Amino acid sequence: MVCLVPSLTEAVAATAPGLLVGATDWCSHPPGLDVKRIGGTKNPDTKGIIALAPDLVIANEEENREPDLAALRQAGLTVMVTEVRSLEQAFAELHRVLVHGCGLPRPGWLDAAEAAWRDVRSPRRRLRAVVPIWRRPWMVLGRDTFAGDLLARLGIDNVYAQHAERYPRVPLKELNASQAELVVLPDEPYRFTAEDGPEAFPGLPSALVGGRHLTWYGPSLAEAPGALGAALGC
Repeated sequence: MVCLVPSLTEAVAATAPGLLVGATDWCSHPPGLDVKRIGGTKNPDTKGIIALAPDLVIANEEENREPDLAALRQAGLTVMVTEVRSLEQAFAELHRVLVHGCGLPRPGWLDAAEAAWRDVRSPRRRLRAVVPIWRRPWMVLGRDTFAGDLLARLGIDNVYAQHAERYPRVPLKELNASQAELVVLPDEPYRFTAEDGPEAFPGLPSALVGGRHLTWYGPSLAEAPGALGAALGC
């Protein structure tokens, strides 16, 4: 099996070590994963993947490009494409990939993750936030995003949740005039840090959060409520 999605690579490897034969250069978890690296999520080595002759290629409609997936299908490979825009959808797709796609028993960590999020109680006081994911140019979370859904469950309302685009480019001046009460700065895809990000939002409280807890759907979901809640002060 080859996986083109870092979150799902971790999910498969945590459930059935040894099942994967290939993964992208960005598949960083679990640490020490020993598989063939086949390029990036947007520019995979399709010839290299075909040469591995996997039974299944796991992809995502947002992270991977359709022309690459089409090339794999044309070579006779089976490609399973996932779509994840909410927490419920993430749980459903994880079950589909692992149980139906990989033929594995449903893992205990998936049950633990669902239980962890069932226990989340949104605070009475909600905060309006902007959530940059890139700078130069500035890009933020917009509508229908998995990360936005997680934040909403923790009491953080995305200012741009109703934007026409899912990841709009918004000038910094507009971000600072958005009447947000908080800026949430994840460490991926852009690596925001205490020295790179908060200074762009003078007078606005900032929360640095782990991108793996905010944007990955896999084993990290079990610890995400606690980790994100601590970073956000929820």
